[in-house]
Amino acid sequence: MRPLFRGPRRPAYASVGTTLIRVRDVVVEFGEKRVLDGIDLDIRAGEVLAIVGPNGAGKSTLLNVITGDAELVSGNVEVDGHAWHAWTGRELAMRRAVLLQQVDVSFPFTALEVTEMGRSPWANLPESQNDEQIVHGALARTETSHLVARSYSSLSGGERARVALARVLSQTAAAMLLDEPTAALDIRHQEQVLATARRYAATGSAVVVIIHDLDLAGAYADRVAVLAHGRIAADGPPEEVFSAELLSHVYDYPVHVVPDPITGAPVIVPIRTPKEQLL
Repeated sequence: MRPLFRGPRRPAYASVGTTLIRVRDVVVEFGEKRVLDGIDLDIRAGEVLAIVGPNGAGKSTLLNVITGDAELVSGNVEVDGHAWHAWTGRELAMRRAVLLQQVDVSFPFTALEVTEMGRSPWANLPESQNDEQIVHGALARTETSHLVARSYSSLSGGERARVALARVLSQTAAAMLLDEPTAALDIRHQEQVLATARRYAATGSAVVVIIHDLDLAGAYADRVAVLAHGRIAADGPPEEVFSAELLSHVYDYPVHVVPDPITGAPVIVPIRTPKEQLL
């Protein structure tokens, strides 16, 4: 008798605070260089986690660890309580959507077609009945609805970044992992992306953002993990973690940390030499 087709295992509903992805004692090396050294990190439902740190600290490598795309010297990574290899590629795509720094498309797809790619894990499943609504909602949230007929390759860098984010939103994964999502954007769209991340987390999903802008991290993240020399130097609410002493040490540059006059979120101000003294 032929076995019944059960289809891919869907993610179960996770209450806020549940650990969706667990990283334990991870070590990664490139040649003789140890890039990550003993990393422990929990990715939790309903939370925006910002990972910050200076250039070369290992942020993008840590994202690759979280997505299951890095080769580990030691340690382990679990999603939904199981190792990455316990899931099929499609099941993983239901559990985590990844936005890389550079998103290239080899064929002349339109912006709409690129966004629709995010629905592929749900093809031929009951969830696919909502594809059109989900895709157009993602385009609206990223203000890219007017670009749907344009070739993705013809878009500006900022427009591509926003369409790529629309694709990731369309995936409706349990965790959304973003690598420098604001790098190519103006200030308005930078704020929009982080506000969108907060709304996504408010649905009960987890969001991880690799970001250089400490002010954006302080304003929008529930937690920040500060990475330095391949280790996590601090992990907690930005109001507690972002101290002038820690940041000045990690970035090897003196800073002040002051509260935003409206929100109270920490604002990082570099201590600069007056320009007259630079002549």
